[in-house]
Amino acid sequence: MTLYLVHHGDAVGPDVDPMRPLSARGRSEVESLAGRAAAHGIKPDVIWHSGKLRARQTAELFRRACQPLATCAAARGLQPDDPPGWAIDLLMEETRRIMLVGHMPHLRRLLRLLVAGTPDADGPDFPPHGIVELVGEQEKEKEEKKEKEELGRVRAKWVEVWRASNIADLAIGES
Repeated sequence: MTLYLVHHGDAVGPDVDPMRPLSARGRSEVESLAGRAAAHGIKPDVIWHSGKLRARQTAELFRRACQPLATCAAARGLQPDDPPGWAIDLLMEETRRIMLVGHMPHLRRLLRLLVAGTPDADGPDFPPHGIVELVGEQEKEKEEKKEKEELGRVRAKWVEVWRASNIADLAIGES
């Protein structure tokens, strides 16, 4: 199971446009980053975004560059201040490669929840206007039932395998 977390590109200020679309620089940077992601082999099956214009535009640019046949739609739980815990149960059921396009601080908290086990942990920061690729490893845990039967329960452990940003000094860990 593979998960791609993407922070939307640079947007115009609310004084310029209350809908906050991508700025010209933001669009250019997202196109560049999406091209690098495609060259890295990123091919999401599904792209979910917050529904905000800048996130939708970012999602569409990634879809065009990485996987034109991917489903691209707005999803609940991706707003800036939404709690990240909803993703755990959803992602445990998924077998598809999923890309989530959203906002700070939600993406930072989701990344820390998946990698460190708690959204408030000290842990990896999220590259501004960047992407982080995570791979979930299935792990079997044995639990005893009252009848002393064993039941296998699947739990995911997430490992960061790649990250990139168009901001040069934040492109650490990029390969």
